[in-house]
Amino acid sequence: MQKINRVRTEIPGLDAIIGGGIPEGDLILLSGTCGTGKTIFGVEFLYFGKEPGFYITFEEHVSEIRNQASSFGWDLKKSEEKGILKITRYDPYKLEDILTMIENNIREINATRVVIDSVPSFAIHMRDESEVRRTLSEIYNILKKNNCTSIIISDSPTETKAISKFGVEEFILDGVIILRKILERNEYKRALNVWKMRLTAHSTKFHIYEINKRGLIVYPKKVVDFRNVQFFT
Repeated sequence: MQKINRVRTEIPGLDAIIGGGIPEGDLILLSGTCGTGKTIFGVEFLYFGKEPGFYITFEEHVSEIRNQASSFGWDLKKSEEKGILKITRYDPYKLEDILTMIENNIREINATRVVIDSVPSFAIHMRDESEVRRTLSEIYNILKKNNCTSIIISDSPTETKAISKFGVEEFILDGVIILRKILERNEYKRALNVWKMRLTAHSTKFHIYEINKRGLIVYPKKVVDFRNVQFFT
């Protein structure tokens, strides 16, 4: 496998199962059900990245994201004041406005890391899957042009094997990370799987992760034994 530059996620335990980090400039789909920590994952990726990062949310208010981060001791406001982090909420009415706004904000702080939260939120006014695919392709091109290593968040339907909300996201982006909940021995746990990642000899197992006072932590050596799984969503 060819040697490529990698961007460390700085999420404890994750880089160990993806060859040291995400290929530089790639776009990764982060998909999961409600309560799996998708927003925490995205914020952690930017906050500990130590390089300019842009977080765009189409649903949660900026204050909610800051408050959630503060529960882990992360001072997003301080990073924003230093000019290395920008968090923006935007109402997704016009595709052209979304694309322009994303690119303008990237260039404003020379962002090299981007998180877009989320596909279902900006696609709420779209008519069908073909429009979602077209929009994602446009966003993909903008992020690639600006050489941003990015996380694009989507929802996965509960109690199904579907990876994403619309079923097209995983075919457009360079990699896919799935966050799930499992019921094992009458205890709910969280499990992470790297479904695909370009040019990466990644783990294909489901790894246990948790969200504690330090944030989201992946345990590379703790894998799911499906013989003991009672429920998977």
